[in-house]
Amino acid sequence: MTSVPAPRATSLKDFQKAGWSDGDYTSVAGSTVIASEQLMETLDLRPGSRVLDAACGSGNATIAAARRFAQVTGLDFSPAMLEAARRRLEVERVDAALVEGDVERLPFDDGEFDVVVSAFGAMFAPDQKRTAAELLRVCRPGGRIGLACWTGNGALGELFRIMSTYIPPTPGVPNPTDWGDPESLRALFGDGVVEIRSVPRDFVFRYRSPEHWMEHFRSNFGPTRMTFSVLSKNRAAALERDLVAMWHERNRATDGCLVAPVEYLEAVLVKAE
Repeated sequence: MTSVPAPRATSLKDFQKAGWSDGDYTSVAGSTVIASEQLMETLDLRPGSRVLDAACGSGNATIAAARRFAQVTGLDFSPAMLEAARRRLEVERVDAALVEGDVERLPFDDGEFDVVVSAFGAMFAPDQKRTAAELLRVCRPGGRIGLACWTGNGALGELFRIMSTYIPPTPGVPNPTDWGDPESLRALFGDGVVEIRSVPRDFVFRYRSPEHWMEHFRSNFGPTRMTFSVLSKNRAAALERDLVAMWHERNRATDGCLVAPVEYLEAVLVKAE
């Protein structure tokens, strides 16, 4: 069985940016809004708090924080994502600053934010250690970092494993779902945090069928688009069959629809004083 070589580390971010920028990610992110809202409630976010949403995508967590009258900045490396977030902010009639930038090199001062959040975003940065260090750096002493991250043993973790059999991971780049493991988080953030509170959560994907999910994610979800974009026609068809089969196995509906839980880890980390 032949496979397409993984992207070189030097080009991985460009590859990621192209994948995340193409398609209509907002239509996919809509299913994860509940996780951002839950994260803000877990954080007990207070009006006036200085909040950074790192790797904000189309703005789920940015909007959730802005609804609570925090002073919010959303950062993403994709201009297309930021434009989508800007449009959503206008529709929601809430305020937030949007900044183009890299979570591995945040363009902010040390301790600039009371709360730093990332919902299914920063976990995809190639350099996990540097990303964790940057989230810590811009959080004030005693401040909090709130995360929502896909788990390795959940549906998205299985999706990533299946795709990795078609395109091997880039050498030296850790698995994004490491962020969904409490022990891995402790290793990433080290002595920079004095407390990690985590809880496994899930929400439900609801689509007309597993095939409908496939069509939607193949067109609009960054990692899926990136994978399919470099496969031959035959390999793409095989991957599609594998992913549809996965959802048939996880489906709890019996009427032809797809109703399947999607697991993630919610974590709140407290920065050392």
